[in-house]
Parts: sequence; structure tokens; C-alpha cells
Amino acid sequence: MRVILILSVDKKRITLADIKIHVFHTGEVCVAPELPFGGEHCSTIKASGIFTRKSERLWLPVSAYLIECPHGKVLFDCGWHRDMSPNGVFDRRAQIRSLGSLPLYMTNQGRIEKGAAINEQLAAMGIAPSALDMVLLSHLDCDHANGLKLVSGAKRILVSHDELAFATNKTPVNLIRYDPLWWSGTDMECFDWNGTDGPAGKSYDVFGDGSLVMVNIPGHSKGLCALKITGTDGRFVLLCADGGYARRSWEQLITSGIADDKAAQKKSLQWIRAQSMDARCIETIANHDPDVRPHIIEL
Repeated sequence: MRVILILSVDKKRITLADIKIHVFHTGEVCVAPELPFGGEHCSTIKASGIFTRKSERLWLPVSAYLIECPHGKVLFDCGWHRDMSPNGVFDRRAQIRSLGSLPLYMTNQGRIEKGAAINEQLAAMGIAPSALDMVLLSHLDCDHANGLKLVSGAKRILVSHDELAFATNKTPVNLIRYDPLWWSGTDMECFDWNGTDGPAGKSYDVFGDGSLVMVNIPGHSKGLCALKITGTDGRFVLLCADGGYARRSWEQLITSGIADDKAAQKKSLQWIRAQSMDARCIETIANHDPDVRPHIIEL
């Protein structure tokens, strides 16, 4: 797998009126309440949900985003693969095969109705995977990267070098949390940071003009990125992935139960909160917020 620094060849600034963001729901994930909202003192075992009753688990949306701009069509995250629910309904055996292990299934159960896989929703818009100019991955957790092969025909697939290094570090937790089969066989490339935005002072300006910037918001995972989409007038939309699981995560600084570094995650939540309160911020969206519905943002 190549590790490269991708440099922009197009320095043209773009205007907000030229940007359209499609918010998709690509199925749902079923987790223990402590996984998204466990807080600073929640243990990984409790957040895993292995002892949580079925009736107490939460069903949360799994989101992906298509950004249409003068630079082309950019997909942010991929959601579930169709093989999680081959017939559009909950399928335990299929999920265990797709996720790669029973322990991960016990933590992250999912379902995806027919027509909701990312390639199916793009096809309904007349967009083939090969028409995507870029796929950006916020991080490599299953509900963000499991569906990557559905859009592997995209011209480029990018993830931060820090995230790939973290995901392939074979700690006991990571051996369950990540399955390289989700991205193996694709032309996924890694980028290195070329800016200092964000709580960790690490960012990647995708096109070199400030319109799309991947901002490192570590904590949930080491290489986790939010995508900040900004126009020439300074107004922006922040797609914060799993930096927080819902608006109350950053409003109340609630860390998730499963996290690589909760101190770093709290710092990232503080940054997200500050961004969301900026007068120039149009929307701040968490990937799994149950109050966010599929919609289109025209900037």
C-alpha cells in the first residue's frame, strides 16, 4: 500500500453556492447506550454491550455524505456493505461474516434496508462509483469502512496515515475492532498532514484551497478526521464523524465509552463545540445522531 502526500494542482477558490452536500443514511447500527454516551469513566467492557440486554440497546443511523463541488464528486465515509443484510433485513450470520468476528458483532450489530447501501443510493442519482473523484474516510471503524468495496471504483480513496497505522496496530482491542479485509484489494492511499488546523494541530487541505479540509480530531481513534467544508465567504459545514455521536456529545462534552484516548477526545469535543458556536457555521453533523435526517445542504 502506498503512503503519499497528495498535493493540489488546482488552487482555484470555490464559492459556497457551488457546493451541495447530500446527507445519506446507509442503514443502522445497534449498540449499548454506553458506547456512544458512556462518558469518561465508562469501561470498554461495559461499552462493548456484551452484557447489555437487547431491549436496552440503541439503534442509531449510519451516515455517509456526497459533496458535489467544482473539484468533482467527493464521498465522505461509506457506511455498511450490502452483505451485512443481503435481503434488506437483520441477518446475524451475514453480519458475523461481514464484520469478521463474533465479538465485533456483539458490539456493533447492524441492518441495511434494500436500496440504502451507498452504491444503491448513488445509482438512484445516476452516479456510478467510477464517477466519484474521491472517497475520504474519516476513520476505519466497521460502520464507516465496511462498505468501501461498494465504491472501490472511485478515482481515489484516501485515509490518514495515522489512522491506518492505528488500525493495523495489533492490540487486543484493535484485533477485534478492525478487519483489514474491509479495505484490502482497494487502491486506498494514505495522506500525511499538511496543515495545523484543529485540536491536535493536524489537518489535510484536500485541494489546497481551504474548501475541503480533513481535521484530525483524535480520541475515538488516533487518526479520526472531521471534514470541514468552507466557502469563500467563510461559512462552513462540519461533518464530525465519530468525534461525537450526537449534538449533546459536544454540547455536554460526553466522551464515548470506547475510545483510544478520552483526554484527547474531550479536547476534540471542545474544538467541535467551539466550531459549532461559530457564527459562520451552518451545520455541525455527527455521523450517528438520531435527530439528523437525510437532507441536502446547498451552500
